[in-house]
Amino acid sequence: MDDAYATIQSESRSETKVKGSRFIAETFVARTAEEAMDHLATVRKREYRATHHCYAYLVGLPPAQEFKYSDDGEPTGTAGKPIYDILAGRGITNVLLVVTRYFGGTKLGTGGLVRAYSEAARAVVEASGSRKQFLTRAYRFTLEFSLHDQWQREIYKLGARVIDSEFSDQVRLKVSIRDSRAEQLVATFVELTSGKGEVEEITAS
Repeated sequence: MDDAYATIQSESRSETKVKGSRFIAETFVARTAEEAMDHLATVRKREYRATHHCYAYLVGLPPAQEFKYSDDGEPTGTAGKPIYDILAGRGITNVLLVVTRYFGGTKLGTGGLVRAYSEAARAVVEASGSRKQFLTRAYRFTLEFSLHDQWQREIYKLGARVIDSEFSDQVRLKVSIRDSRAEQLVATFVELTSGKGEVEEITAS
């Protein structure tokens, strides 16, 4: 199972100038289309004097991946699609890229606009970097205190992460793990506790 994907390392901002026009490019982490639109609304409000706010976003993973791009009043195909092509070409997802333009008085023509928006998008994507992420699941495990140390060792062997813990006469651990290792984690727990431990899949917080 392929549970890995790439996204930006950090949200970034860069600016380029072409014949008097300013192109301000920004990246944002967006896990849903709604998050992407919220970020776009924030940029529109902050840069309300700008001429155009062209953008593209990619969220989710195939086959359910969503994307959208917009020229926002620029000639068709000169802004949104070039921005999208930069994102898609880098193979990253869960990202919104907005290029805000302040018109400088000189028209750039169709080719000039494509180059300007592509260069602005490329610069900010390079500044943002990329990192590998994994689809994950989270579980709540309940077991006897005497088995706690052994269970901790198994958790770390599988590269899982304890996100919360409660100690009493029993131990309750919330654990996050990448999808491809989830079944192995549960099977290991059942074996360790001889089927007496409790396991529940939960939503990670």
